[in-house]
Amino acid sequence: MKRRILPALLAALGALLTPLVALPAGAYAAAAVPIRVDAGGPALTDGSGNSWSADKAYASGGWGYDTLYGSGSTAGSIAGTSDDSLYQRYDLFSGWSGYRFDVADGTYQVTLKMVEDWANGPGQRRFDVRAEGTTVLSAFDVYASCGPMTACDRTFTTTVSDGQLNVQFNMNGGANYATVSAISVTAGSGGGGADTTPPSAPGGLRVTGTTTSSAGLAWDPATDNVGVTGYRVYRGGVLVATVTGTSFTDGGLASGTAYTYTVRAVDAAGNLSAAGGSVTGTTSTGGGGGDGGGGGRLLGYFTEWGVYGRQYFVKNVETSGSAAKLGYINYAFGNVTNGRCAIGDAYADYDMAYTAANSVDGKADTWDAGVLRGSFGQLRKLKALHPGLKILWSFGGWTWSGGFTQAAADPAAFADSCYALVEDPRWADVFDGIDIDWEYPNACGLSCDGSGAAAFRNLMSALRARFGANYLITAAITADGTAGGKIDAADYAGAAQYVNWYNVMTYDYFGAWAATGPTAPHSPLTSYSGIPAAGFYADAAIQRLKGKGVPAGKLLLGIGFYGRGWTGVTQSAPGGTATGPAPGTYEAGIEDYKVLKNSCPATGTVAGTAYARCGANWWSYDTPGTIAGKMSYAKNQGLGGSFFWELSGDTGNGELVTAMRNGLG
Repeated sequence: MKRRILPALLAALGALLTPLVALPAGAYAAAAVPIRVDAGGPALTDGSGNSWSADKAYASGGWGYDTLYGSGSTAGSIAGTSDDSLYQRYDLFSGWSGYRFDVADGTYQVTLKMVEDWANGPGQRRFDVRAEGTTVLSAFDVYASCGPMTACDRTFTTTVSDGQLNVQFNMNGGANYATVSAISVTAGSGGGGADTTPPSAPGGLRVTGTTTSSAGLAWDPATDNVGVTGYRVYRGGVLVATVTGTSFTDGGLASGTAYTYTVRAVDAAGNLSAAGGSVTGTTSTGGGGGDGGGGGRLLGYFTEWGVYGRQYFVKNVETSGSAAKLGYINYAFGNVTNGRCAIGDAYADYDMAYTAANSVDGKADTWDAGVLRGSFGQLRKLKALHPGLKILWSFGGWTWSGGFTQAAADPAAFADSCYALVEDPRWADVFDGIDIDWEYPNACGLSCDGSGAAAFRNLMSALRARFGANYLITAAITADGTAGGKIDAADYAGAAQYVNWYNVMTYDYFGAWAATGPTAPHSPLTSYSGIPAAGFYADAAIQRLKGKGVPAGKLLLGIGFYGRGWTGVTQSAPGGTATGPAPGTYEAGIEDYKVLKNSCPATGTVAGTAYARCGANWWSYDTPGTIAGKMSYAKNQGLGGSFFWELSGDTGNGELVTAMRNGLG
């Protein structure tokens, strides 16, 4: 995502913005209409002789903006108008801020004048517009609707019953605020003078071709009593683009995946047609080919708490060489509490001051106002070195999954809270999406959830609806391949249409929580003779998910950068008895790969993973050799790639990340 403009101004505004006190209906003095406002500019007269007032803040009995998120101007010429000066200045809004007009009760026609001088492509700025609480423009994209540096007007009719007309704006995707160059309010005629007739539904929707990561669409033109100005394209019910022509190519898709589309027409007044018929296209499959899609996605988790005892910083991702090999990093974790997304550790996240020695760019953090410190600031620096690297904020995890039950009771409110946190202006440029690690929906983890099989699907649907099509939305999910197990407890297949991919946690099948054994590999790829539990291996989970209809291209195979072990073991092969968990650096029964490769080198393999017995201790873990085999499996199964938990377990030169990257291609 692109950085917000005017960061210093926004930081200062954050401490000053307070809501205006609501007054009862009829408490406003009435301003006379027509009202024409040159947003962000001075008074002027347009080429038709209409007078436009200078912009101003709202005062009771008049009109004006309430909370201003910024303003700007452009010196470039504006296509589609002879009144360039009316479009060359603009105000910026979000958070349902906007304009208030104290007018008499009645029907009014509102016209917004806009221009896109910032985006260089569709999807980079999208916003919603409400008039009197009713959405009149949804995920509106000035660039997609009208093009760059082109006058873009939208007119709608609204009715006032409380003495105040409110026109409000809110971001809905992209990386910049809603933009308004001018706004006018004129008396309506109860519908007689304004265009309220929607266009006809576009017909003939068809798929014109697919690749491994895109689908081409075309449709027949719609008709309108005044004129069609654009078409809105929806994927799985979520708006992905607004175009002026009758064709569109949807990119960034997963290979071997079916996508369903509909199209609606819109006219100059913002009237929206019904959807025509739907069409489904399936992207083609292909060998892996980079982190943008196919089977080459490589993702690693960075833990919030690793900066303390482990002293593992974002800088280590760079110095190990891993940053250049990764396509994605999940930052773990944000909390889920009271059914809402919340900060996990504010100090580690955005307040810890980094010394030059620990900083990605070798520069120490300052205490200047508005400076982003902590891991968020370091991730920003890492992205500057690797512009193609995507960062997702992961919420939940084993410890913080208890809040998902309450979130499932109000998915829309949960999604709103997550969007507000991820898109906080202080760090919105850092994150490209959100990852949900719910352990486990409609099943038990540290706590038990009984929200029902549909709860997970509903939660992911709400997130996709709130974040829009241009954000990454993923989930870490169970790898329980048993009949009637955790995969069967939730509708992962139904939720697949809303996610970019699933991180299937194909590790931690066995461990020293069974203190006396039997010893068993914690991350078996396949079954083997003597496995303690049927269905507790990676291939069982992958096949069960595929069998339910989850596209293979949306499944990432999980790798653990650690081992699990027992002590009091006398047998080298799996299946031995034990007396308890083996000693570990930070926790009994678990140890980083970077330690085990030297302290207890692997002596054998089973089910596609390695094991070793060193004295009385028995460990299982993955090595570069077993990872190569697992990456071959991922490619042969047509999976979307692989991920791992977590970065600090690797060696200082990132040998496990290198093995994964080499194996995926």
